[in-house]
Amino acid sequence: MAVLWLDDVDADDLETVGGKAASLGELTGAGLPVPPGFTVTAETYRTFIEEAGIDEELFAAVDVDPEDSDALRAAEERASELILGTDLPESVREEIVESYRQLGTDDEEAFVAVRSSATAEDLPDASFAGQQETYLNVREEKLLQRVKECWASLFTQRAIYYRQQQGFPHEDVDIAVVVQRMVDAEKSGVMFTSHPSTGDPQIIIEAAWGLGEAVVSGSVSPDNYVYDRVEKAVSDVTVADKKTMMEKDSETGETVEREVPADRRSERVLSDAEIESLVELGERVEDHYGQPQDVEWAIVGEEVFMLQSRPITTISESASDAGAEDAELAEDVDTDAANHASGTVDETDEDEDVLVQGLGSSPGVVSGTVRIVTKLDHLDQVQEGDILVTEMTMPDMVPAMKRAAGIVTDEGGMTSHAAIISRELGVPAVVGTRTGTKQLENGQQVTIDGDKGTIRAGADSEAEPAEEFEPVEAARPQTPVKPMTATEVKVNVSIPEAAERAAATGADGVGLLRIEHMVLTLGKTPERYIADHGARAYQDELIEGIRTVAEEFYPRPVRVRTIDAPTDEFRDLEGGADEPREHNPMLGWRGIRRSLDKPDVFQQELAAFDRIYEMGYDNVELMLPLVNDAADLAAAKRQMREAGIDPNERRWGVMIETPASALRIEELAAAGIDFASFGTNDLTQYTLAVDRNNEHVAERFDETHPAVLELIGRTIETCRELGIDTSICGQAGSKTEMVNFLVEEGVSSISANIDAVRDVQHEVKRKEQRILLDSVR
Repeated sequence: MAVLWLDDVDADDLETVGGKAASLGELTGAGLPVPPGFTVTAETYRTFIEEAGIDEELFAAVDVDPEDSDALRAAEERASELILGTDLPESVREEIVESYRQLGTDDEEAFVAVRSSATAEDLPDASFAGQQETYLNVREEKLLQRVKECWASLFTQRAIYYRQQQGFPHEDVDIAVVVQRMVDAEKSGVMFTSHPSTGDPQIIIEAAWGLGEAVVSGSVSPDNYVYDRVEKAVSDVTVADKKTMMEKDSETGETVEREVPADRRSERVLSDAEIESLVELGERVEDHYGQPQDVEWAIVGEEVFMLQSRPITTISESASDAGAEDAELAEDVDTDAANHASGTVDETDEDEDVLVQGLGSSPGVVSGTVRIVTKLDHLDQVQEGDILVTEMTMPDMVPAMKRAAGIVTDEGGMTSHAAIISRELGVPAVVGTRTGTKQLENGQQVTIDGDKGTIRAGADSEAEPAEEFEPVEAARPQTPVKPMTATEVKVNVSIPEAAERAAATGADGVGLLRIEHMVLTLGKTPERYIADHGARAYQDELIEGIRTVAEEFYPRPVRVRTIDAPTDEFRDLEGGADEPREHNPMLGWRGIRRSLDKPDVFQQELAAFDRIYEMGYDNVELMLPLVNDAADLAAAKRQMREAGIDPNERRWGVMIETPASALRIEELAAAGIDFASFGTNDLTQYTLAVDRNNEHVAERFDETHPAVLELIGRTIETCRELGIDTSICGQAGSKTEMVNFLVEEGVSSISANIDAVRDVQHEVKRKEQRILLDSVR
């Protein structure tokens, strides 16, 4: 049989129908309200490719080098040709169509969802979910084609790349297809039947208008409801500003994204009665499986439907001990407070142990062995868990910085290369010590405190041992349930190596990914690299970096800025001897100016973007730096089109880094930008005439100066009127005062440093709640 009905499937049929269908069948059998449907079995797919004689050619075609983007593209194309170009056996066609007709009525064809259900998508050591296709509101005319397209989606570039990287044989993965009657949802969302981190008896519900795809994909900020299972009552409600919704177009039957009517954007989605119904459903599901569940649901009229359920895997094993630990911690705090009040605290003077002091630029306390690097050829001496000590870091040092457990520099401030990269890697760092390389000794055991800015002698028993330090886990919030906010909170990423750590924060996307760091790590100027290795090799380097981040965040948006390195940074690279010597490179030949003056190099950069889009990474957005006016954009758009990028089809925008761009925002909007992002470091120095790298005037550098805030506020107001998204991706986005100002002005998103994401999310939520309260008082 090519088809099995969900009524006849349960959790034991994973290899036959895949993870999604097995789950739906199990829920159906338990009497839970699941929309009716059937699955085209994995065996049907396997029989199809084998009996058609395309299996060996198919698997050979996709057995390619995952780092070769040309080979990946060719593999996807050939796999698609083989599957879509081969006819289904007549018996299979008839069985699928006949089953589909049973989902409709005599008078009307059914609208169905056609979803991939891979046999490997729920394995504990690999995550294939989201890599295969889903098609909504499908009718008979396109049904068989959509089934084959689901099969073909097993071999997209992303899927091939992931399996090759994981060492997972392509021939070991089969794919089933779920065909299920669509629920024309009026409201939908997800529900956790226990707190996803602590396991506390709380049911957490997220809800939005329309179809649930908007909530699951993260394209809309949903309402958030917390139900206390002990008190049997709703304990917290956060109503979001729901700007968009997904729904079925009544004329075409296609799923479309529409704006939520103004009077419903801030309206509460769920009534108390609907919450009670969802709670009852959630408890039934949890009882059936015997463990907390993550449930997708939809509501039509007074009916509640379950669309999917899976175990919550994020609950800590030690969650049951959390209450006792919290009690002990509270007792310790009370004791310390009492001792301090009575003057009995045993304070030791840590200053005696401080060897060197500077600026704490990346938080954390860790102990390790000093490795002093004065030349680049000494970098291989830095081993896992060492404390890297150097005059200043450069892009060439990133591999060693990744191995280090802590970083100390003689030079640099809070916006230096060392500070930025250390924060993104999650490595404690102290910069600007002046004498670190002279006062510290190779092999010496020290403790670095990235909060206080100190390096102390010896290993501190309270510090984390270098070999046990886990940057990714350190970035992961204690609870994966992020605060629900209308203002999106994204994250800044300087280097691809920080992608996993950045994604662990739960940010809504990447507000800034810098290309120049990828280029600078090549050790050669773009011109020299292209001359030595070819244009294609240069594109491949950029693609690898962008793809690493885009894959980690997919489908959340990743905003990638084209090259914006000043001439003095290029001059240090091989081939940089011809770079002009500028008195102040920050005011010189950089950003869009350099790109437009060197169209041959800019074309290779844009070609990399075009190839990324071809690979299926439609979450990548292109951002142009240091733009002044519409003339810059007209020239840039010509270059984009020449590279094969249609500005009308792809999301792109500009950095607002000069007073000129802020004052000319209307003409920039008229040029077709989708977003404007504030680079506060440059905007501040250009507005106040303060060189942020000049120690004589650095104290005058203030991103919250009234003049800077006025430029930002006016730009946000104009963009809101014109329907242009606004964001901030400078260092100031992590500061409380700036966050409050931006939320008050109505900014679309705030992009923060990795270590500040969760704090900014909470600050945004507090500010939004204050605004709502003030509006009704």
